[in-house]
Amino acid sequence: MTARPTAPDLSLKDPNWWRQAVVYQVYPRSFADADGDGLGDIRGVTERLAHLAGLGVDALWLSPFYPSELADGGYDVADHRDVDPRLGTLDDFDAMVEEAHRLGLKVMVDIVPNHTSHRHSWFQEALAAGPGSAARERYVFRDGRGAHGELPPTDWQSVFGGSAWRRVPDGQWYLHLFAPEQPDLNWSHDEVRADFRTTLRFWSDRGVDGFRVDVAHALAKDLTEPLRDLGAPVLSDEEALAAMPAGSHPFYDRDEVHEIYRDWRTILDAYSPPRMAVAEAWVPGARRVLYARPEELGQAFNFEYLQASWDADRLRRIIGDSLADAYAAGASATWVLSNHDVVRHASRLTLPPGTEDNAWLLSGGHAPEVDRAAGLRRARAATLLMLALPGSSYLYQGEELGLPEVADLSVAVLQDPIWEQTGHVRKGRDGCRVPLPWTVDGPSYGFGAGGAWLPQPEWFGPYSVEAQEGVEESTLELYRRALRLRRKLLEGETLTWAEETPAGVLGFARSDGWRCVANLSGAPVPLPPGEVVLSSAPLEPDGRLGADTTAWLT
Repeated sequence: MTARPTAPDLSLKDPNWWRQAVVYQVYPRSFADADGDGLGDIRGVTERLAHLAGLGVDALWLSPFYPSELADGGYDVADHRDVDPRLGTLDDFDAMVEEAHRLGLKVMVDIVPNHTSHRHSWFQEALAAGPGSAARERYVFRDGRGAHGELPPTDWQSVFGGSAWRRVPDGQWYLHLFAPEQPDLNWSHDEVRADFRTTLRFWSDRGVDGFRVDVAHALAKDLTEPLRDLGAPVLSDEEALAAMPAGSHPFYDRDEVHEIYRDWRTILDAYSPPRMAVAEAWVPGARRVLYARPEELGQAFNFEYLQASWDADRLRRIIGDSLADAYAAGASATWVLSNHDVVRHASRLTLPPGTEDNAWLLSGGHAPEVDRAAGLRRARAATLLMLALPGSSYLYQGEELGLPEVADLSVAVLQDPIWEQTGHVRKGRDGCRVPLPWTVDGPSYGFGAGGAWLPQPEWFGPYSVEAQEGVEESTLELYRRALRLRRKLLEGETLTWAEETPAGVLGFARSDGWRCVANLSGAPVPLPPGEVVLSSAPLEPDGRLGADTTAWLT
């Protein structure tokens, strides 16, 4: 049997590969189903890695695959150092990493340090041990307020709606910033810190190249008695962070959290090459990049960019501020348009200004009706703009197919806990998590041999990989061409803005002279001199750049 060729480990030549990487997020339960049970799995990921290598990405980021009852899509982790049996085994995981590395792909995994599942052995031990026990110290248990302890300890609210406290039968309450099935860990406890050091080493020893740190800003909490209320009226997380002095919120973005990541960096740097990490930190930009300092995680997701509307002036300001903040912190910038928590950008970017995502989802995507062709045109233009920026780009599975949001899922099939936790007020994130279409037909469009855990719409076939493969103007082939060119053209971590541009147009030059022009206006505009090497849509017959179109020029 002929030995398989092995791709060189480029990170040994460049341990900073991640600073300019393109990373593809895999939501494993919706990527590919190898065993036909309707749920995506690790073997399914392995079987489809050639798609990622052919696309031209540098790494894949694997969303949680750990043992979980799926109370929050896998982010309720019962064991941080194992694989959910429904998704495979540790042997399957090792085989996936080996195949990814053979294909020249790095592997990142989610690490979920803020909380565990309520089925985690530690939490079950805490429930059995009772108030005042050492086992409860690993979590945040408190007595309630009121004459009989019948009221929650504070007014803190869960991200998913309602109180962030749940009462247990012996009368105490435990903290859960997310679902009740996700009790928060106490990061002032030495055992908690030691256990996650072990987890980082466990996956790094198995060949994992990096980590995406879930809810990175929430680990440190002010547990000084008495616990502080946020005050009436209860503010949203964003409002509370903005209203308080930086670093003083009782459970978000506290200054002490950075000591945790400085400790983690000593572990990550002990490997050759050092393991990379990126923070999911929903905090203002100037605070966000603190997590990305070289002595901490190295990168942090840029959510201002993800949330930006299709507006040239706003995007220019966000891009400029993001690059400046990253440079000041010694970090590299990050860019993302879609992920497993937000409406896909092929739909989001075409919603009229002021449209609230949840209201649109509750209407089934009909108020307003979205023009899918217009949404796809903007999505393609946004992608070429993003890929031309200095730093790392994070892609979400299916965006290379131009997938729009599946907005009309019936409430009977929803899986996201947000729907129940908010009393059926917020529809949740299932619409961006619908399993991918690989073929033009079949029981689950090639996702697996049978059905899929979330229903796929009838219009999925033309968006499939099979339908777009080799079709020159398809979105899939646009991504492939863009990623090939990006590797040739992208150098350095700076850009120079073109000042003489029409209203609604962004233009900039990269260090070696190639340029990007993005027309976010509603009318065609002239292009500057140069050869167009790629455009998100065909140029106008007179050679001008059409509305909602981006071009790269040399």
